Order: sequence, then structure tokens, then C-alpha cells
Amino acid sequence: MNFHEVRFPARLSFGSVGGPQRRTDVVTISNGFEERNAPWQHSRRRYDAGVGMKSLDDVAELIAFFEARYGQLYGFRWKDWSDFRSCLPSQQIGAFDQRIGVGDGQQSAFQLTKTYRSGSHEYVRPIAKPVEGTVRVAVEQDELQEGVDYSVDFAKGIVSFSAPPDSGMLVWAGYEFDVPVRFDTDGIQTSVASFQAGEVPNVPIAEVRV
Repeated sequence: MNFHEVRFPARLSFGSVGGPQRRTDVVTISNGFEERNAPWQHSRRRYDAGVGMKSLDDVAELIAFFEARYGQLYGFRWKDWSDFRSCLPSQQIGAFDQRIGVGDGQQSAFQLTKTYRSGSHEYVRPIAKPVEGTVRVAVEQDELQEGVDYSVDFAKGIVSFSAPPDSGMLVWAGYEFDVPVRFDTDGIQTSVASFQAGEVPNVPIAEVRV
């Protein structure tokens, strides 16, 4: 897949708007009841980066980043300021934030995940782009040391242990993460006069599967 392991400037994404989007097919049958089907297992996030532009220098930086990605061709990392940690936004990352698996004595690689809960229901989201230097991992009660007990593939979000966790042992992780995205347009329309008048360019960003 065409992907650049580079993050869109975080200060420019800070003012962006966007969030998760799901696809639901709704069919109303003859008696008025509905049949609903969700063809996507995972939600897909969309953003508008244009509203984060505060100056013409910001626009110039945006255009440079856009050109270096060849428009829609290459994906990149995006910091979603409303959802970028394994814990609540007001909390500090801890090694026991998210349970990512249970050992069986043989499995040594675990995908980072984040679980969203509401009542008795939950959604488990795969995390493919953790931020280097932020990942903390624990097995049962013990936090482990990166580079000694485990390694992290920061391009795929996979934690690999030097020795497989024993059967029944809970595997935990905490981290910051980015969203893998691409530009959802092959063109950016800008106008100095319009920008100075308070209008901002429309720069759609779409999450990609990796």
C-alpha cells in the first residue's frame, strides 16, 4: 500500500472537524418496519483540515504537504485531537489502559486495539499506527520493558513478545496513536483574498484501511 510514515502537522490538524462515519443500509419494508444492515465491520473517519488554517503560512505548509503526498496517492498519519490515546483525554497513558489479548502459551504477537463501551455493548477498534515512544505493555500485574521483553511494529500496531505469554495471562497496553488517512481530493483551491476575508479552503481527509 502507498503510505508515508509521516504525520500531518499536528498544529494544523488541531482545529479540524470530523470523526467516525459508519455505513448502514436501511430498507423500509411494506408494513413500515425497517431492515438494517451494516456492511462495514469498522467505522471510517473523515475530517476537514481546512478549518485548521490560521494564516497564509499555514496554507503554504498544507500545500507543501499535499504535493509531497502527490494528492490522494500516498497515505499519511493524522492526529485526531478528540481521540488519540488509549485512555480518556484527561488521563495519562498507563500500561493497563486496554486489554489486547489473552496468552495461550504459543501466540507471541498481539494487535493493539481500543475498546469503546456503552452499557452492555462494545466495539473493538484495531490500532495500526501507534506513536513511537508512547507504547506501554503489561502482562497480568507486571509492566514490561520495550526492547527487552517485547518490540512494537509502529507501522502495523503489532506487539511482539520475546517469549509468548503463558496460557490465561491477560495482555494489556497503553499508547498514543494516529489515524491512517489520505487526502480525499486531487486538488486544493485557495485564494488569498478569500482567506483574508475569513474563508478557508475545503481539504477533505479520509481514513484508509491498512
